[in-house]
Amino acid sequence: MARETGRKVIASNKKARHDYTILKTYEAGIVLAGTEVKSLRAGRVSLVDAFAQERDREILLYGLHIAEYGFGSWTNHAPRRTRKLLLHRVEIDRILEKLRDGGGTTLVPLSMYFDNGWAKVELGLARGKKEYDKRQALAERDANREIARHLGRHLKGIR
Repeated sequence: MARETGRKVIASNKKARHDYTILKTYEAGIVLAGTEVKSLRAGRVSLVDAFAQERDREILLYGLHIAEYGFGSWTNHAPRRTRKLLLHRVEIDRILEKLRDGGGTTLVPLSMYFDNGWAKVELGLARGKKEYDKRQALAERDANREIARHLGRHLKGIR
């Protein structure tokens, strides 16, 4: 069977981009069981409550929900088990240094995808937004959309 090529997005965490300011992103592999991969290929994953933390100088992903595989038997996995993320030691040290500096930063999974057949997680080093920042971002987005709409109409000659 031919190997998959390219990138296929499985799930994305849109709420994370609304609730947090993303300072830097990292790509990490993830340790999975066989039935988890089959559930991922079916798109049965949720990043909503997921977060990453350090334990024993490793970064682990908590709260990621991968639904049980429908055709699995006793080999099925636990849906919300803790999963290890695969990063280079240098990257882990940099991330941990930034997390320990303070400033309210956290690691949030932004998306999950297959890259050339390998399951990957895009992690974001994030800082929480205040409520007024969220309102300001929404207002800015609406204003940009309105400007683009008027500009498009003007270019087409419609008043």
